Amino acid sequence: MNDIFENRIQSNGKTRVPVWFMRQAGRYHDHYQNLKKSYDFMTLCKDPKLACEVTMGPIDEFDFDAAILFSDLLFPLEQMGTGLVYNPGPKLDKTLSKLEDLQNLKLTGHDPSYYQFQKDACVNLKQALPDTKTLLGFVGAPFTLYAYAVEGAHAGSLVSSKTGLYDGRFEKFTEILLPNVLGEMIMQAQGGADAICIFDTAVGELTVKDFKNIVLPKIKWLSREFKKSFPDKKVIYYSRNTHLNHLREIQEDSIDVLGVDWRHDMGAVLNEFGKDYYIQGNFDPCWLHLSWEQCRDNLAEFYKEITDQNAPLDKWICGLGHGVLQFTPQENVKNSINYIHENFLY
Repeated sequence: MNDIFENRIQSNGKTRVPVWFMRQAGRYHDHYQNLKKSYDFMTLCKDPKLACEVTMGPIDEFDFDAAILFSDLLFPLEQMGTGLVYNPGPKLDKTLSKLEDLQNLKLTGHDPSYYQFQKDACVNLKQALPDTKTLLGFVGAPFTLYAYAVEGAHAGSLVSSKTGLYDGRFEKFTEILLPNVLGEMIMQAQGGADAICIFDTAVGELTVKDFKNIVLPKIKWLSREFKKSFPDKKVIYYSRNTHLNHLREIQEDSIDVLGVDWRHDMGAVLNEFGKDYYIQGNFDPCWLHLSWEQCRDNLAEFYKEITDQNAPLDKWICGLGHGVLQFTPQENVKNSINYIHENFLY
């Protein structure tokens, strides 16, 4: 079996750098928009057959090397009793603005069977995917889910979320949250996911000190506990807006892949961290909104900068520094995947 980690696809006597994009199945894609005419977002996530169909759309059309389960990272909050609706974006009925607000949530016991819909979607995807494709599940990281529970969004300065690191809210909230998210990871793995992504889109707002001392231990607990049950599954930790000093503090054997955004020099990250992790990323999603000619030239320069640094390409999984943006031209997605497959060789 070929996959995005080992046993990579060979082309003309060379090895191909694999590629997948966050949010590769979603609102930029006609396939998804056509399904949205008949089904709302929650239904597309929670009906395993529909989730499989959405996930497979960009695999069939654009030939990404990995499929990522179509779902949403906020479902643990729904199970914890925050209330969750999409109209069209996510809205919570309850937020965690003070410590006492924890009493309004479901404080004890999580039900892993709540995530049966994700497990079933993964089962369907393993049957639908060619052997050459890798299946990725995903969950929200502790701080990112906590920040959403506090703020109802990830926008702004996150003052309440950050002060909550010191008034007991984060600690108490994650006591409830972490077993819930672990159960979600386990269900996806049982369904056949080859790797689980832990997405941390809000954590870059934190100082290195707070990241290291308060948040990182929760990430490590989650990845270590998961590995106890699935030592051969990969764990991918993606953080947005973080810097090299954040990454240097991770030092965790139970994390196999670091995903980084476009603010990092990919060659430098590969050279520093490639001995310990695979590296996922990281060109700017906005490049896909340029003319194809300019996007292509940027990709060529991007690859040259990496190879000029003699970075370990066998530890690289190419991708965006975040997710595919709404209104991204589909032809640019298709062309970029073809270009990467044909030219990012080692």
